[in-house]
Amino acid sequence: MTAGPYTPRQMDSRHKIRELSLQVLFTFDAQNRADAELANEVTLDVAGDADTIREVTKMATAAWDARKTADAWSTRLAPQWPTHRQPQVDRALLRLAIWELTNTDTPPKVVIDEAIELAKTFSTANSPAFINGVLDAVMKEVSALKQA
Repeated sequence: MTAGPYTPRQMDSRHKIRELSLQVLFTFDAQNRADAELANEVTLDVAGDADTIREVTKMATAAWDARKTADAWSTRLAPQWPTHRQPQVDRALLRLAIWELTNTDTPPKVVIDEAIELAKTFSTANSPAFINGVLDAVMKEVSALKQA
C-alpha cells in the first residue's frame, strides 16, 4: 500500500490550512475586503506558527481574488442556488475549493473530500451534498479542459 502524495502528518497540516483558510475567506466575505490584518485576527491564536499563517493568508487571498470566477462557475452549475442565495459558509467553501481545483496540483478527489468534510463541520445538513455536486461538475469540466 502506498502512502500517496502526502504523509498523514502533511494531510493533517493541509486540512488545518484549509480549515483556517475557509475561516479567513469567510471573514473576508463578511467584511467585503481582504487584508493580512483580518487574516491575522482569525489565525492569531490557532495557526501555531508563522509559516502556517502565511500559507493560510496566501490561500484565502488567492481564493478571494478569484471569487468572481468561482461565483460565476457555481451559479452556472447550480442556477437554483446563485451565489447570493448560498449560505455564506458554502459560498466560501466553493470559492476555496474551486480555486484549489483550478490553481494547484492537489488531487481533485482530495479537494472535494476536504470541502465535504468542512461542510459537515461548519455548514448545514444539506451543504455536503450541494458542495459535492457543484465541485464534481467543476472537476469534470476542468478535466475536460485539460484533455482538450
